[in-house]
Amino acid sequence: MVKALLSIDWDYFIPIKREWCGSYFESKKNVQALWYKRYFKGKERGEDIVDEVKVGIDLNAFWKRVKGIFNFDKNIKIYITDSHKWSYYIARDDECSAVFNIDAHSDLGYEGINSLLFEVNCSNWLGKLFGDKIINKGYIMYSPYTYENKNDFEEINNKFAIKYCNIKKLNSKIDISTIHICRSGMWTPPWLDYRFYEFCHGILGNYIVEHCSRRSWNIENMTLSEKLDYLYCS
Repeated sequence: MVKALLSIDWDYFIPIKREWCGSYFESKKNVQALWYKRYFKGKERGEDIVDEVKVGIDLNAFWKRVKGIFNFDKNIKIYITDSHKWSYYIARDDECSAVFNIDAHSDLGYEGINSLLFEVNCSNWLGKLFGDKIINKGYIMYSPYTYENKNDFEEINNKFAIKYCNIKKLNSKIDISTIHICRSGMWTPPWLDYRFYEFCHGILGNYIVEHCSRRSWNIENMTLSEKLDYLYCS
């Protein structure tokens, strides 16, 4: 039986600003500190990013659509992580030959074919799965909030069996053996984490593995020294 991974990035649902779509070093500290820094910098300009950045897609409607497209194995495994790079290891260890990536980014790698020479990270894990001959098919379903274009990855697209799909136009039942949901904390704010966990519990499975540290968002009780640390030392 062909085994397929459904990989869902939480940033698919979040309309963040273009200037926040850079490359960042993922760490337990950074996934929280970066957002405090952005918040305080915004306040200095008279902006409140907590009010500006919210979930942009109806999550209940999303799960309803997904369940109409995919067949989930009765013993399906569900993984919840912060970094999307885990999809590489999940697909490899579960012997998946196809990946369906629902994401604001392709994660094919941003340096063309040379991206496949780098170590596995959150920006090239899908490309590495092809380059290491672990999978032979990949399907990318871009977020309506993406700033990317499939033509940006022409070199990799021409080498591997990659298809860009509109999730609203898929209508055939596809068997899924494994689900991975990642938070991508460097690109999604901590004040929406409660929505993330609600979303994760919108799909039920018999086996859930979680590698996702909990973040706090506590502006009101922050000391001046903590604020200065986030502003100038992070």
